[in-house]
Amino acid sequence: MKQVTGTREEAPSMNVPAGDTGASWAVDGARLGRLPDLSDAGAYVVDDRGRIVEVAAQAEQLLGRPAEELLGRDAHDLLHRGKYGETLPRSRCAMRRPLIVGGSAQGEGEWFERGDGLLMRVSWMVTPCRLDEGGTGALVIFHETPSPTPAPHEADGAAASMSQLDRLALLAETTTTLTSSLDVDETLRQLVRLVLPLLADWVVIDLLTEDGGVSRASVVHFEDGLLTYRDDLEGPMPPVPQESPMPLSRALRGVTATLVTPETYHGHPDSGIAVAQQELFRVTGMHSACIAPIRGVRDVVGALTLGRSGQPAAFTTADLLLVEDIARRAGLALDNARLYERQRRVAETMQRHLLPHLPSVPGLEMNASYRPAPRASQVGGDWYDSFVLPDGATALVIGDVVGHDLDAAAGMAQVCNMLRAYAGASEDPPSVIVDRLDQAVARMAQTTMATAVLARLERRDDGGWLLRWTNAGHPPPLLVERDGRTRYLEEGQDLLLGTGIPTVRADATADLPPLSTLVLYTDGLIESPTRTLDEGMSRLARHAASMAHRPVTLLGDVLIDRVRPTDNDDDVALLTVRIPAHP
Repeated sequence: MKQVTGTREEAPSMNVPAGDTGASWAVDGARLGRLPDLSDAGAYVVDDRGRIVEVAAQAEQLLGRPAEELLGRDAHDLLHRGKYGETLPRSRCAMRRPLIVGGSAQGEGEWFERGDGLLMRVSWMVTPCRLDEGGTGALVIFHETPSPTPAPHEADGAAASMSQLDRLALLAETTTTLTSSLDVDETLRQLVRLVLPLLADWVVIDLLTEDGGVSRASVVHFEDGLLTYRDDLEGPMPPVPQESPMPLSRALRGVTATLVTPETYHGHPDSGIAVAQQELFRVTGMHSACIAPIRGVRDVVGALTLGRSGQPAAFTTADLLLVEDIARRAGLALDNARLYERQRRVAETMQRHLLPHLPSVPGLEMNASYRPAPRASQVGGDWYDSFVLPDGATALVIGDVVGHDLDAAAGMAQVCNMLRAYAGASEDPPSVIVDRLDQAVARMAQTTMATAVLARLERRDDGGWLLRWTNAGHPPPLLVERDGRTRYLEEGQDLLLGTGIPTVRADATADLPPLSTLVLYTDGLIESPTRTLDEGMSRLARHAASMAHRPVTLLGDVLIDRVRPTDNDDDVALLTVRIPAHP
């Protein structure tokens, strides 16, 4: 742990109060001794990262936390809270600004969370100080101040208690956070975290579906420091009536934002969606709510409802304007995410339709599997192929076009079709065909690079099977024998396609034992940002060996389920071939 400036015999143990350590430190060049115990104020020192490195005994008493619970912890994360006990984004922490820009600062009306969970309103002063080893930090002095009692006429909404700077900081954080993902579900989760419990203790998000319906996508309650997702209140909703004056119907038509109370829905409901709203207010106990349209670039995306049941204050006009602004930013983010989802579905659908049906070859068992990327951020150019060559041999192909977008899927279609055409036009060895393909790829209008394995599987006169292949920068095929022995076919390696670099490609050959299994796969099966490639290949070999007796029809999907790393955001293509027993 970093200590404040000064010489000392040894570092204090974690259970010794900081006031007894004898540390020395400097403020404005004046060297001081240990932190003083002031009569009604606490003090602590933080380093340049905001971690507490010294604490006075009086601070321990005021905060209801022992020194060992404070030292080494981030002061903002541990102590600083909003008016309702919510955690605050760092962008709204005035006490951190001296650490960033230097100078002293002071203020009041901030809230600390005590060790017993109660909030303490504090006035504070922060001034820079110099720590050991030439580092800088800040001395924080604070004391408890009574909570003000608002006049009856004062607006007590969340937005009314926020300064203009706080509102701008929240809106900026909303924009930054919501646009950081192109996944609809993740965007909704981030929206919930931004508004709960800062502005409300309930959030309801209704989204318009592509077929014109309404889905209650998210209902979340903040209580006792926890977010509870109420799946029982989510699901499909009745259609939006075009003439209804009720707030949710108007918001879903993009009309306006509205302040709402349970009395708004007390009358006879004019539609099924109004009945759903009556039930929502009854179940949640909300006494005040804001409902704002979520607008995209061209159309309405849905509606955002923020409600209060535990927070006593009713929403105000200032709150409504803030919520409307947040909903507008959410609409842009959701619009982008939905557009990306549509593009992803187009690419995935195109890719699936382009993947071929495997031929029926007497004696051979073949199966192929394709698994798209687990998240919307990746749509790849992985493919497999197999077809019967003019001389009766069977061609086996596995490949991967570099990239993860619609262009990669389109490039995959071109490369796959060219390889089929070149292989079917002659009886040349795989190396010659792939070299011809490489020259064609280099001439494509759209710059494309790809890895691929092209193999010929042919039956010998003695009834055995011979594999002849060449490898253009692709992970090596795996051969699994009947008794569970495995080896990677690492021969025949050369440059990937599309580099424009001339190369002399080579062929490799291997006899395939009876009842052995050949596994061709793309790198999404073995690559991981947290593991080495060797670890991924060892994992594949181990699982493939354990399934040497499994039917080929099951092998591919089981391997993907067991081997594919959970942190690899890539698609996977896999082709398995089982060699028959000798006749």
